[in-house]
Amino acid sequence: QVQLVESGGGLVQAGGSLRLSCAASTRTFSVNDMAWYRQAPGKERELVAGITRGGTRNYADPVKGRFTISRDNTKNTVILQMDSLKPEDTAVYYCYAEIYVWSRRGDYWGQGTQVTVSS
Repeated sequence: QVQLVESGGGLVQAGGSLRLSCAASTRTFSVNDMAWYRQAPGKERELVAGITRGGTRNYADPVKGRFTISRDNTKNTVILQMDSLKPEDTAVYYCYAEIYVWSRRGDYWGQGTQVTVSS
């Protein structure tokens, strides 16, 4: 079974930086789109940033210019570098990957990691 394992997150003051990492536990199956989502208390889960296998990136408007998404296809990892953090970035961040297992498409999620930005 393929799993997404996240690391990073924590508590940081406003204006600080954090780096989130996520690794898909497969070297066999094709990992296509990867992304980071977040969910704040009382709110719906929202897309933060996404990246295709070819490297095309997209960002939610609130994080443009502050967050950077990157990936390593050889390791099936995705990184979210978060700079100039604001209190409104506080949320649980989830890694996402579209993975074809035996040619069957599936949506995979990490367990979530807490990011807290203090003012």
